[in-house]
Amino acid sequence: MIDKQGIIQPNISIYESTMMKKKKKLWDIPIEIRAERALREAVANAITEHKRAGVPITIWHDGKVVQIPPDQIEVHEEQTEYEILPKSGK
Repeated sequence: MIDKQGIIQPNISIYESTMMKKKKKLWDIPIEIRAERALREAVANAITEHKRAGVPITIWHDGKVVQIPPDQIEVHEEQTEYEILPKSGK
């Protein structure tokens, strides 16, 4: 999805946002959610690499193929989630 400023914004399904709040462990998350997350991460990495290498990205927007020059690509750092693990007994 592209917002009004032309920035690519990922869509997060209501199901995914609800499930992420309830389930903390990777193996508890359904495979389709993990697959979508991996695909989003791969796309984000590809966009970042295009910007770094000075190569435009090509997208489909409003029924047309559009090239976005590297100087117009905005890269947003993803928020990292951390889980505090219990202390191991000594």
